[in-house]
Parts: sequence; structure tokens; C-alpha cells
Amino acid sequence: MRPFVSAFAATTFLACTALAPLASAEPCAHPSEIRAFEVASLKSELMVVAIACQAQDRYNDFVMRFRHDLLSGERALHDYFARVAGRGGQKRHDDYITNLANAQSEDGVQQGTLFCQQHLGMFNEVMALGTGNDLPAYALSKSLVQPIALSECTETTKTRKKLHTASEK
Repeated sequence: MRPFVSAFAATTFLACTALAPLASAEPCAHPSEIRAFEVASLKSELMVVAIACQAQDRYNDFVMRFRHDLLSGERALHDYFARVAGRGGQKRHDDYITNLANAQSEDGVQQGTLFCQQHLGMFNEVMALGTGNDLPAYALSKSLVQPIALSECTETTKTRKKLHTASEK
């Protein structure tokens, strides 16, 4: 169990070192995008748990039950990265997913043998949720690793962006 997680962490670490790091301060995100980041973090955490703890069937059950919500979240992430990075959005999206998996895998490695004991119960908790709309709040309650810092767009940031865009013309 541990050698596989360590190999996974090493592989994702090596992949991440070849990629440009994500900016420490991302542009603001809309509430739906923030929820999508939370769900992506949850999905990634459950994937790491499934791999580390031989719970792939439980992960597959999660994906099948919430596939519509997971796909909607992926579209929201795609839209966010396209908005903030333009043509480089897909690469930034891919970098984010890689960095997320790496950070969560490393967190699991640091927890050692307690990782599975402390995280396998997440599958029961997630599957007991009423709907996919409950996923973002559940993810927030778990304080999952997130490799970027997001701030919610406010009227001030929207107005500032409009003024900045208008002054560029």
C-alpha cells in the first residue's frame, strides 16, 4: 500500500516540477467556480484514498452516483481557466489537476499508516449526502488540500475589471 502511494507521489512530483507553478494569487472566481474547485479537491482526495487504500470500487461508486455534478464541475473549471488564461487555459487546468493530485498524495504520504484509517470513512459520508449540490459544502467541511488561493469576485473586482478593460481600448 505505502510503496504505491510513494511511487504515485514521486511520479506526480516529477511531473509537477516540469510544469510551471500556478500563480500564488489567482484572479477572482465566481461562486460557481469556487464550488467547482471544492468538488475537484474532494474528487481528487477520494481518488488518492481509493488508490492508497485499495478502495477503487468505492471511488467508482462515487463517480457513478455524482457523474453529472462532477462533469458540471469540470466544465466550470474549464470555463474558469479559459477566462483567466485564454488560449493557455487548458494547460493551466491540467497543471492545476496535476498539482492538486500531487499535493493531496504528498499529504497522504505524510500521514503514513493512519491515512486509510482516517479517510476511508469519507466514502460512507459522501454516499450519504442527499444530492450533488451537497458536495461543495461537504468538501469545505473537510479542509482539503487546495494548491491555489482563490478569492470570490465581488462588485468591486467586476467594476475594476470593466474600468481596466475600457481604459485599454
